[in-house]
Amino acid sequence: QVQLVESGGGLVQPGGSLRLSCVASGSMFSFVTMGWYRQAPGKQRELVERITSGGTRNYADSVKGRFTISRDNAKNTVYLQMDNLKPEETAVYYCNYKRTWSPNDDWGQGTQVTVSS
Repeated sequence: QVQLVESGGGLVQPGGSLRLSCVASGSMFSFVTMGWYRQAPGKQRELVERITSGGTRNYADSVKGRFTISRDNAKNTVYLQMDNLKPEETAVYYCNYKRTWSPNDDWGQGTQVTVSS
C-alpha cells in the first residue's frame, strides 16, 4: 500500500488561493494517475482534477480556469493550485493514487480547505 501525505489546506477568504501538495511513497509514482477529490459535509466525494502519467488532465467543469493540477515525478509529488476560491468549495480535499493495472486505489488522509470571510 502506498502512503500519501497531503498538506497545504487551511482557511482562505473568498477569491483567495491555496496550493495543496501530496507526496507519495514508493517507486511507481511516475506510472500512475494522480488525482484530487473533495468531499463537503453531507455530499459525495467528487473529482476535482486528475493527471495521468503522460500529463493528460481531466477536471470538473466547476474548476475550469481556476484550478491547476501538476506533478513532479522526481519528488513523487502532485500539486493542486487553487485560485479564486469560492465558499462552496469548502471541503476535505483528498489525494488519490490510481494504478492503471489494478482496480485498487490509495487515498490520502485528507486536508481541510475552508473558504470563508
